[in-house]
Amino acid sequence: MTDQPIPPHPHRPPHQHQRQPSDRHRPRPRPYESYVYAYPHKTAYRELPDRPALADEWAGERKDALSLYLHIPFCEVRCGFCNLFTRIGAPGDLTTRYLDALDRQAVAVRDALGDSEPLRFAAAAFGGGTPTFLDAGELERLCDIAEKRTGADLRAVPLSVETSPSTATADRLAVLADRGATRLSIGVQSFVDAEAKAAVRPQRRAEVEAALGLIRDARIPVLNIDLIYGIDGQTERSWRHSLDAALAWRPEELYLYPLYVRPLTGLGRTGGDGSEESDDAWDERRLRLYRQGRDHLLAEGYEQVSMRMFRRPGAPAQGPDDHACQTDGMIGLGCGARSYTSRLHYSFDYAVEMREIRTLIDTYTETKDFSRALVGHRMDGDGDEARRRHLLQSLLQAQGMETADYRARFGSGPADDFPAELARFEAYGWLDASTGPGLLRLSPEGLAHSDALGPALFSPAVRAAMAAYTLK
Repeated sequence: MTDQPIPPHPHRPPHQHQRQPSDRHRPRPRPYESYVYAYPHKTAYRELPDRPALADEWAGERKDALSLYLHIPFCEVRCGFCNLFTRIGAPGDLTTRYLDALDRQAVAVRDALGDSEPLRFAAAAFGGGTPTFLDAGELERLCDIAEKRTGADLRAVPLSVETSPSTATADRLAVLADRGATRLSIGVQSFVDAEAKAAVRPQRRAEVEAALGLIRDARIPVLNIDLIYGIDGQTERSWRHSLDAALAWRPEELYLYPLYVRPLTGLGRTGGDGSEESDDAWDERRLRLYRQGRDHLLAEGYEQVSMRMFRRPGAPAQGPDDHACQTDGMIGLGCGARSYTSRLHYSFDYAVEMREIRTLIDTYTETKDFSRALVGHRMDGDGDEARRRHLLQSLLQAQGMETADYRARFGSGPADDFPAELARFEAYGWLDASTGPGLLRLSPEGLAHSDALGPALFSPAVRAAMAAYTLK
């Protein structure tokens, strides 16, 4: 999500990663720096001056296990904490024009993938925004675009779809169930009406419960419920109330998200979450609520997959988990989607402010030629950035990372390439000391501090690019 290519950070041989004597004694970072769900972040992307042809970028790439993501940038309302690429409403025929553009893009991307190598999709997802903002007929068309234009068989692969309480209607859910959806993720955030209001999320618990009932009636195999902790006025008691309300539905997955107040969002404009507490006190409250939620879900038999993700044992596997979901071989369609090859991460421009988003969506709907990449970040093969990305994606999973896998790919060990960072994590107590040398895994406290650990692995070049990005 951004502008002009950053020169790739050259890989340094292991002996050049020198640990500074003060590394172990730096002040402990705040626990909530940022949610690292992909690396590099879109604010490190830049306009690609050569506007490379997608056919050239995908030439030679493996195409036998691709992931497909379709982005729908519309919501009925925008929550106060949301900085996703989405707009409120879709006046006139905007959804039709958007699906027309999505169709054109899908055709162009399929042409770019070529026919010289076997082409197979292993997973698919519809996200946003709110994909179920589309009506039942539009959802049928969305599925047709995925299948008829790209060749994905939605009934043969895991298909995850995001929804909201107000748009999880019986007719929409029936379409998704019929077309092969295996996972529905619903953003509830809180079962307490006052907390939902404080997060600028206008909903009532009765509406939420009705939507959950319809989802269960649709018999989609996996239900995921998103909850947020750290909302203004939220206490241990009210947090437990939301956890228990969610658990009453026995969801196969639960995601527990810390509240962030980001620039240009509704809460950001009003000066935060409305609380009088200091940053340190808010950090401590979020950590306390996280630990409470984690311990409660573990006691209920759920397994922890990452800091945010908890899964009920026996739930159907839905493909790569959480941070590991952003793999090479990602085909993103839509103006907020990104795509990944081993050499290039690319997308369209990114914005948070509503006026800018509307302009970018209008530009997307008017685009005729989708054969080239416009905005992105060049990757460095198996160099420093690739090593950081591999370490991030693996270490932020609760199961940890087999060091042999890292060595097989890069010819060196993570401690050779990142001695300073790993020594610092060890000094903070973030690494599990009980594992042998073959497994690098976070301790419970390390998982709790994932949003500080992840950013600590960003390269200097990516940090500089993100710092230089002008929010819009």
